[in-house]
Amino acid sequence: MLQSGVALTLAAAGTAIAQSDKPAAGHDHHHHDHGSSGKYGDLVHAAAECGHIGQVCVAHCLVLLGQGDKVMAVCATSVSQTLAACDALLKLSTQNSKYVPKMAALALAVCEDCEKECRKHESKHKECKDCADACAACARECKKVAA
Repeated sequence: MLQSGVALTLAAAGTAIAQSDKPAAGHDHHHHDHGSSGKYGDLVHAAAECGHIGQVCVAHCLVLLGQGDKVMAVCATSVSQTLAACDALLKLSTQNSKYVPKMAALALAVCEDCEKECRKHESKHKECKDCADACAACARECKKVAA
């Protein structure tokens, strides 16, 4: 729910800015590339992809848990922790934060653990295989910048 509120707030702010026909006072209208092609572009992409695919995986786990498949509880927990790590990594890396190397080291450990857990289920569940692959890709990018 909090993410939805934040998204709506940001969307409203973006709309208001876009509708303004003059730049804000004191704002030299320079365009800077703050997106995925910045200093941590590959890491941004990997963290975003891992987060997206992780959302699909955890939703799948919840359905299975609801059907009584308690084996998926550890997987769901692992993916949930990966989502938190990737979200933080994504936010810090898009800002070129000085904390990226430390966060990448933590996310590396979390992604490696999640990959191991999802690999246990990859032959039965495509969502788990996809998540394991995304975690492996994110871990590779984390290794490049981890402190």
